[in-house]
Amino acid sequence: MPPSVISPRPTVPASRRPPSPAGGGGVRARTARSLRYAAPALLGYLAVRLLGLLVLARWAHLKHHGVWPVLASSWDSNWYLGIADHGYQDRLGTAYDSNNLAFFPLYPVLIKAVAGVTPGSRASVALALAVVFSLAAAWGVFAVGDRLYGRRAGTVLTVLWGALPVGVVQWMAYTESLFTALAAWALYAVLAGRWYAAAALTVLAGLARPTGIALAVAVAVAGLAAAARTRAWPPFVAAVTAPLGWLGFVAWVGARVGRWDGYFAVQRLWRNTWDGGADTLRELRELLAYDRTPQLFLVAVSAVLVASVALYALCLADRQPLPLLVFCGVLLLVVLGSGGVYFPRARFLLPAFPLLLPLAVAVGRARLPVAGLVLGAAVLSSAWLGGYMLLVWPGPP
Repeated sequence: MPPSVISPRPTVPASRRPPSPAGGGGVRARTARSLRYAAPALLGYLAVRLLGLLVLARWAHLKHHGVWPVLASSWDSNWYLGIADHGYQDRLGTAYDSNNLAFFPLYPVLIKAVAGVTPGSRASVALALAVVFSLAAAWGVFAVGDRLYGRRAGTVLTVLWGALPVGVVQWMAYTESLFTALAAWALYAVLAGRWYAAAALTVLAGLARPTGIALAVAVAVAGLAAAARTRAWPPFVAAVTAPLGWLGFVAWVGARVGRWDGYFAVQRLWRNTWDGGADTLRELRELLAYDRTPQLFLVAVSAVLVASVALYALCLADRQPLPLLVFCGVLLLVVLGSGGVYFPRARFLLPAFPLLLPLAVAVGRARLPVAGLVLGAAVLSSAWLGGYMLLVWPGPP
């Protein structure tokens, strides 16, 4: 039997699900009920990230660094802020690592729009948006986990997502939190049969990150499968609409630089090509087998990549819903198949939260001391590695 589009087996008993959105009250009342229901997960997420922030602040103080510049205006953050300030350049050029057309527009557009009506610098606005989007993402992650396996699993899933080895990026002026929020709620909308909402969120996600193509494929495949089964129009419309955000930006870049493959030419100038995974395997072999003194951060990245493949195998064995499997599968293909830079690949996989579902279910069913040990180890290691990544590792996260 193929994976279900709507829900895996076993389904969650009705008594363990949140209050139905169709219940009494308006949108505000339903949102308040859902927020109260998700409160333990969101509070757990906040506790994880606040601990990480405290560790980072103490570490930064010992190294005589400021926390705000590290989180708000470093590496990719500066590219997004530059786009918000000056827009995109209008030619391809030949210089490596210097063309801002590689960065998708939704985040800098939001930064510019919000900064225009609020006090403070654009860097502060960018960081504040990232924190807000991380909370929206955590809520969406919980919603997916709760719908499939119940409230406890959803809460554990949210805490595990916040405690990923590179979880500190969720509170940086980067696009991972924005994209994860859009992806989580789009996948939830598909599971709930809300096809128009899923399509709209996926179009936005396609304007947020290059990996928006993974979500577009997931929603398109799920929509076509549902349309073939039910002969209904909404899933078909969602399937056709889902890729438009990603395709629209790629086409716009091509028109701007005057060549049909303009976006991919820009990516080549950033040394990003797709080689089917040859470079990833070469890096893994070098780091894990031949390098006698590998850099700690690169070892952590390698461990994340290997664990992600193993977790995806478990997701397949669990027969997760089709959109989740397609989303994570395409995301893994894009990230592991890239021949570009190696060090940010753990960050690129941060939105692949469904990979954590098998672990979340197992921890949720474990005895309390075991669950506490697993979660505590994840939280503490994430806090320490976050500080190491930003204050010791010399490159971008």
